[in-house]
Amino acid sequence: MSSAHQRPSAATRRRVARAAGTLGAAAVAQMEADHEWYRALPAEDRSWVGLVAQAGIKAFIDWFAAQGARGAVPDRTADIFGTAPRELARSISLAHTLDLIRTVIGVVEREIAGLADAAEGDLAREAVLTYSREVAFAAAQVYAQAAEARGAWDARLESLVVDAVIRGEADESMQSRAAALGWGELSAVTVVVGGTPPGGGLVDELHRAARREGCESLVAVHGQRTICIVGQVRDDLAAARALMAHLGDGPVVVGPVVPHLFAAGRSARAAISGYASAPAWPSAPRPVRADDLLAERALNGEQPARGALVARVVRALEESGGAHLLETAAAYLDHDRGVEGTARALFVHANTVRYRLGSIAKTIGYDLTDPHDAQTVRIALALSRLTPPSWRSGTRTSPVPAPPSTPATAPAREGLEETSKTRG
Repeated sequence: MSSAHQRPSAATRRRVARAAGTLGAAAVAQMEADHEWYRALPAEDRSWVGLVAQAGIKAFIDWFAAQGARGAVPDRTADIFGTAPRELARSISLAHTLDLIRTVIGVVEREIAGLADAAEGDLAREAVLTYSREVAFAAAQVYAQAAEARGAWDARLESLVVDAVIRGEADESMQSRAAALGWGELSAVTVVVGGTPPGGGLVDELHRAARREGCESLVAVHGQRTICIVGQVRDDLAAARALMAHLGDGPVVVGPVVPHLFAAGRSARAAISGYASAPAWPSAPRPVRADDLLAERALNGEQPARGALVARVVRALEESGGAHLLETAAAYLDHDRGVEGTARALFVHANTVRYRLGSIAKTIGYDLTDPHDAQTVRIALALSRLTPPSWRSGTRTSPVPAPPSTPATAPAREGLEETSKTRG
């Protein structure tokens, strides 16, 4: 009969059973001597580890006593780790648990040879090796279940934090959830919105892509739209490009960078609005900043975008160049972006128009010779003319002047002065 089906003698089983306490104490002493991580544990955790070791030895003794009985081996390995609280899996890593198993098994293997009858030494050692394999599988299962539970909990927290950011609910509950996810101190945060591709695994792929870029990310899938909050951003467009490969087709919109997660609601609202408005600009770059979609967002009915667009264009031109730059922008757009036609309408030299167009581009960052920039400024001027003066706080109360439509007989003095400077 092979050793796998032999049953240890009654005398061997009695000696092994009586040695349970001694084996447990020897295993704990060996862990104390061999492993610095064990010595660094709090007293409560060390006591739990000791209980786990004793439970493992007791389970082995029960298994050893039943080994070979009609080939049936009772499986008690699942009970070993049930004596410890679940929190212990967070204090002790899987590597440390394997150290624990190796130490305990080594102690039992060393001692059991002296406990077994002379003819049963090989049987005892084989039993130890077989049982150690079962314990290792049980430990792996415990940590896999803990990781799965932790992953599900983290995913739930992540979704709650993203939803709170979208709703602008930067309260204490969001703060505690963000801290649990490691986002308590992260800075330079932006929000990236793109399409949801078919298939699964999107959230994990986005997490890995962000980490490769040196960033951290929180991700939530909202139907056909995926929202990514990215922290520790050095270059917002570079971070968006790193994520873009894993997002679906269509626009990818990047919100403005804000100092921290609790200010990310502004970035999220801009990115979500920009994503909804991006189809109005079919040739938009991918990714595109939400601020570059102000005109489209304003057309889509977003009031903050309308106010920002008027302030960025009309107010900036008023404060920088007075009526001259504002009149030139309006006239240039109303005369099909032609320099000569604009010059005739304003009774200035063409070089004056060119000079003012350069000043406009420097002032507001929009080049009126570019079709999309020209459209953006045109919408800003139209919104300004429709805006009641009382609503335009911080701007001049007069509406944007329309360009003159009838010729005059005398050239403007200002135009002559600028023309003479150009010629000189």
